[in-house]
Amino acid sequence: MADLKLPRLPDRTPVKMSFMATPELNDALTAYAALYAQAYGREEPVAELIPAMLAAFLESDRTFARRRRGEAGGASTP
Repeated sequence: MADLKLPRLPDRTPVKMSFMATPELNDALTAYAALYAQAYGREEPVAELIPAMLAAFLESDRTFARRRRGEAGGASTP
């Protein structure tokens, strides 16, 4: 088999999740969706925004990223 530059693609099968939100969190998410619509001129359902919001949060958490890289590299980090 040829040595391809593009590695095998990871599993991209979506995983459905559900969770309970407090009324305050629901109100905040709804307000965020409204602000998003104002900013970008396009309404998106809260359920569509949540995965992007969580991904952005995790990407911005430096401690999490550092520890996750350590685990992926085989290093043991407490």
